[in-house]
Amino acid sequence: MILMLGRLMVFIRCCLLTILWTLIGVASAQALPDAGGKSANAVSVSAPTAELVFFNRKIVTFRTNLLGVSAQDRSKRARARISDQLSLAGPHVVSLQVESAGVLVQIDGATSFVVTQGDLDPGRDDTLVQTAQNAAAAMRLVIGESLESRNIDMLARELATALAATAVAATLLWLSSRARRVLSLRLLAATEKHASRLSVGGIPLLRRERLNYAVRLMLALVYRLLMAMVLVEWLSFVLRCFPFTRAWGESLNTFLADLALQLLSVVVGALPELLAAGLIFYAAWLVSKGIDRFFASVRDGSIELPWLDPDVAAPSQRISKVVVWLFALAMAYPYLPGSQTEAFKGLSVLLGLMLSLGASSLVGQAASGMILTYSRVFRRGEYVRLGEHEGTVTEMGMFTTRIRTGLGEELTISNATILGSTTKNYSRAVNGAGFVVDTTLTIGYDTPWRQVHAMMIEAANRTTGVLREPAPQVFQTALSDWYPEYRLVCQAIPSEPRPRALVLSALHGHLQDVFNEYGVQIMSPQYFEDPAQAKIVPPDQWYAAPATPPDVGAA
Repeated sequence: MILMLGRLMVFIRCCLLTILWTLIGVASAQALPDAGGKSANAVSVSAPTAELVFFNRKIVTFRTNLLGVSAQDRSKRARARISDQLSLAGPHVVSLQVESAGVLVQIDGATSFVVTQGDLDPGRDDTLVQTAQNAAAAMRLVIGESLESRNIDMLARELATALAATAVAATLLWLSSRARRVLSLRLLAATEKHASRLSVGGIPLLRRERLNYAVRLMLALVYRLLMAMVLVEWLSFVLRCFPFTRAWGESLNTFLADLALQLLSVVVGALPELLAAGLIFYAAWLVSKGIDRFFASVRDGSIELPWLDPDVAAPSQRISKVVVWLFALAMAYPYLPGSQTEAFKGLSVLLGLMLSLGASSLVGQAASGMILTYSRVFRRGEYVRLGEHEGTVTEMGMFTTRIRTGLGEELTISNATILGSTTKNYSRAVNGAGFVVDTTLTIGYDTPWRQVHAMMIEAANRTTGVLREPAPQVFQTALSDWYPEYRLVCQAIPSEPRPRALVLSALHGHLQDVFNEYGVQIMSPQYFEDPAQAKIVPPDQWYAAPATPPDVGAA
């Protein structure tokens, strides 16, 4: 029961949407001029035309002024006159009377409006009397529908008829849904059973999943087409049941048929241009496939070019394909349907303006990414320091670069930020695999610098992962006011970010152990007054352990 109520609610919602869009379309169609531009030819700048519409039915079109009264005022006065005449009791007989000014259309002998020679449609061959007779026939139909709308018994019968039609339409949709479900199960079962037969030499021509998808898609299209037909016919019938909406119901099918014919004619007329655009895009597709094969050969080393590095093959491939497709779009643009219309041109200008105003930073990021890629500042897998962050490069994109730190963090940095800051590459200048590991210490002047060098090198040699060749080196990078600054530089084997953090942590631990073993404090003294004794190192302590003096004989 709940399922039936849900389906009924869905059906009611579809009906309401169909009614809304159809009423909008029919109203728009009635507001448009006749096909072929006939009304447009009759439009006058000084006296525009006006239609006399009553009970949603067009009776006559006034195209000229009469005794100083404009066509719009003639239509308003005639509508008010007819409404007053139908509110009076009487047989409401429509008659015509020919006068010198034109043909009078009367109800029960009282004039409702006048059809003049200027009201004739220049696109038709009707005479003045024929035009008046057509207007009189429309008046008789309007009068009948007006009387019908005031009859409670007839309105009740019409409402019952509309409800019965709604029940029939709902039943048809429910049966269609059930039939679709049953047919889908049977067709899918048949597909599963016979799909293996569609093969040549044991190779299946179609994949079973794609065949099942095609079956479901076909059933869905047929079901939706049937549902649309049922809803349109139901709506047309319901509108024809009531006198006020009968004109809409009668014109609904005609409106949809004319719309379908117009769309079909537009599609048929656009086929040659669509074919040209399709050929251009097909050629671009072939060129893009060739670009894919070429750069794939560059990446795997099958093709070696001095001006194209395998590391930049992937971004060069993307850029080349974008250029090809943009060129194809520019070439196919004149052949696209509607490309020469003002709406299409205005939309193109709007999109261009939006891109130019909102994509300035995006273009800057892309340009920065291209500079970083083709200048080869760093590559994927190298250990770098970008501003305040350091880690292994995991991805180089057009707009951002991702690095993974030794602490398990993944950082996304914009290429414009990278280009505007200093980049340190720890992997580029090493021998073989690995990267540079360095650390800095500041020790007071009272500690022999040779001893500090030897202790730092010993700590590096104790650290697992630090290479003996090339040998670790210590540099005195600064002689500050109170202490010199020592920098240990060595090469490590690991190429992943986490092992580098472990190597650096182990190196710091060994530095503390070695300095503690030899009784040297790791400190950076600062003074507010001169010490009692000068902080100097006597020559007999220049080579304190673990430092060793040079070979005198060799010297």
